[in-house]
Amino acid sequence: MTKHLRALGAVAALALTTTALAACGSDDGGGDAPGSGSDAGGLSGEITFQTWNLKNDKFTPYFTELIAAYEDANPGTSIDWVDQPAEGYQDKLSADAAAGSLPDVVDMGPEAAYTLAQAGALLDVAEADPDAQGQYLDKAWEAMTFDGLGGGTYGFPWYLNTGPSFFNTALFEQCGLDPADLPETYDELFDQAAVLAEACPDKSMLARMPSIENFGEYGVPLMDEDATEFTYDDATGVEFVERFRDLYQSEGLTEEALNNLQTAEVEEFKAGNLAYLPGSSYTLGDLRDTAPEIYETLGIGPRISNAAPNMYIESLVVNANTENAELALDFAQFVTNASNQMDFAKAASVFPSSAGSLDDPWFTEEDGEQETQVRVESANQVREAVVWWPPAFSGATDANTLREQIAQAILGDKTVEEALESSVRYSNERLAASR
Repeated sequence: MTKHLRALGAVAALALTTTALAACGSDDGGGDAPGSGSDAGGLSGEITFQTWNLKNDKFTPYFTELIAAYEDANPGTSIDWVDQPAEGYQDKLSADAAAGSLPDVVDMGPEAAYTLAQAGALLDVAEADPDAQGQYLDKAWEAMTFDGLGGGTYGFPWYLNTGPSFFNTALFEQCGLDPADLPETYDELFDQAAVLAEACPDKSMLARMPSIENFGEYGVPLMDEDATEFTYDDATGVEFVERFRDLYQSEGLTEEALNNLQTAEVEEFKAGNLAYLPGSSYTLGDLRDTAPEIYETLGIGPRISNAAPNMYIESLVVNANTENAELALDFAQFVTNASNQMDFAKAASVFPSSAGSLDDPWFTEEDGEQETQVRVESANQVREAVVWWPPAFSGATDANTLREQIAQAILGDKTVEEALESSVRYSNERLAASR
């Protein structure tokens, strides 16, 4: 996904459109049945279900069959499935909410959900159904529970994604690094990046600036305990950015890297100019299909992190102003129940947020295939991972400000302390103004 999971915000769902949908049965034995979210008796009426960039030849069969199964099990119900393109999705959600035309059940990540919940547009699903929490992984439920909004939970967790790190081992050998000693922490990554920069000035280990979730992975406290103020300008945050500044000064980062987004990073890796690529469970197939020469010398390691690795989450929220809350809640829980999450995880190379699903052999048993290795290792990371991106941190404004301030510090236009203080001040002023 590229955050659609925003989605970095958008990365995960976007990436789903590159994966082939296969007809997959569930092996989890969870026993979920259509309508098992709430008391399904007597459900009737019509609701609209909106997904994000998933209505196409690859994914339409899955959702068509899913909706048909629900309607067959609940006579008198009708689910109108609509889909929106990736570009401008969050702006579209905000516009629909303001106009009173938000669909009944909507696919979105925590950042968009936080914004709409703050405006009173989303149902607190924990309040609406106090028994729902036990159906999901604790940390997935917590990711949709917003302390900064009084602790309400504003979405049923759906799918998760994280992934390993991918390395060009041919570049490692060419540039004086040991492909049997791949980095796992940021200290190891930066140290090896310096070695590579000296040996191969035309190649790089890194190709873009850190995002807010990388600060969390480095060990930086992103917000205070009440999630009311950002705090990523502390000494550890300064230390993190200084590592990038030092690498730039030793010519281990190009000037283009100061403005690169994830797409440019991926292209540099495929072109053989980059030694390290943070990936996800579907990156392996993409590299195999679009960069076969790189794929032949691919090294795979855990996600780089000094703390818990990052993961992305997508959820299904319920419109607070829906005219059929009972049906909307039940259908959202049906889509996200253990059986259906397992089917979707297999079809789309993502990971379920339903409780117990990660114990399925699909996520635990090796078979010697590289795809299985990536899936099993990524599933292990999901068990430890954290959704580091704070839902109150705006991808449209805060993220751009952070990237711009880091670039100024790296270029020497201001100190790292000044840059992070400026970014944090901007984020806190925006957050305060939105209350």
